[in-house]
Amino acid sequence: MTWQSARYAAGSAGSIVDHMREMSSQHVPVMTRPERKRLAFLTSTHVVDDLYQGAVPALLPFLAIERHYSYTGLTGITLAATFLASVVQPGFGALTDKYRNLGWLVAVGLLVAGLGIGVSGLGDNYLITWFAVAASGIGVAAYHPEATRTARGLAGDSTQAMSWFSVGGNAGIALGPAIVTPVLLATRLHGTPLLALPAVVMASVLAVRRPWRQVRPRSAGRARAAGRRDDDWRGFARLTVVVVLRSVAYFGVASLLALFAIRHFHSSAAVGSAALTVFIGSGVIGTLGGGWLADHWQRVGVLRLGYGLSAVAAALLAAAPDLAVLFVAAFFLGIVLFAPFAVQVTLGQDFLPNRIGIASGVTLGLATSAGGLAAPLFGLLADTYGLTTALGAIIAFPAIACALTFLLRDPRLAATVARDAA
Repeated sequence: MTWQSARYAAGSAGSIVDHMREMSSQHVPVMTRPERKRLAFLTSTHVVDDLYQGAVPALLPFLAIERHYSYTGLTGITLAATFLASVVQPGFGALTDKYRNLGWLVAVGLLVAGLGIGVSGLGDNYLITWFAVAASGIGVAAYHPEATRTARGLAGDSTQAMSWFSVGGNAGIALGPAIVTPVLLATRLHGTPLLALPAVVMASVLAVRRPWRQVRPRSAGRARAAGRRDDDWRGFARLTVVVVLRSVAYFGVASLLALFAIRHFHSSAAVGSAALTVFIGSGVIGTLGGGWLADHWQRVGVLRLGYGLSAVAAALLAAAPDLAVLFVAAFFLGIVLFAPFAVQVTLGQDFLPNRIGIASGVTLGLATSAGGLAAPLFGLLADTYGLTTALGAIIAFPAIACALTFLLRDPRLAATVARDAA
């Protein structure tokens, strides 16, 4: 990986804005104050749930140091958190579409996510850790479809409001390393049961408040309107490919960034964790900024811009000559890679207006899990050719995702055009 490749990626991404073809959004939805409060609470549960996704990459350096796992073994732990989740997540979405009394999955899923991480450090057996982390991934998968349906019911058509819910997940993932690292530095892997405490507390609060029963009445009207529109499975399939490519890029960086900082630049575990926290934490800025831009500009355009710039940032990350540049690149990559996050959720729900659960499970849940299936391949690549080569390979995924967005058309704009023509 060279600086020339980074400049080439920058030149390729520079043409994205010139090729934007959709119309800008002209109506910005507004939420009431009670709706904001309810969404804020639901967002706080999202923070806790996805904290356990962020905990998995943060566990890897400690597993490497205390148990001497290889890169392949370490990325296999990432696979544990994502493989079963990727398989069962659409199933949970289908269940919530068919049965509307499954709100309890929000609380139970969150609790299982926390308990899985809580037992992951107990014992020295690799399989125990693998299955514990896998159980946590299933818990995360159970949480997302119904929680996202509830959030959309509160947010209405506001992409920016959905970005606040989505940013709860980003914040949770960012908090993962910030919480896991000091706890395990003090207690080592035997202290992982302490990490389950936030899930136990929040699941108890959820069981009392039950936010899935507080969706505004007008969501029913929107559901009836959606019932008059057909599901666009072809458009949704294209979006799903983009979502998966984004997930592969995210998990590749999340699995290797801390290790790259530690071993390539001979830094401490704390520095590696800080680099990972910067990458994931800056995603909060990207998610909120992407939601705001989608409401005021265009949703598909945000996807194109975000993924094009992500290829540039990934090239800069792999070519970083020192830690300062690495941290800058990680910060920039976090912003642009997360910018399309909430936008994808609302696009998916509009492509499948009659299958909100499936759409939510794929675009929000699968977006943060499917890429883990490819994580062991990056580990194998790092074992064979080195961490720099493995990070450089990540560039291709946001670049391809950017190209595929030119096949997407915003269903909301298409419906507006059809209505005007009628």
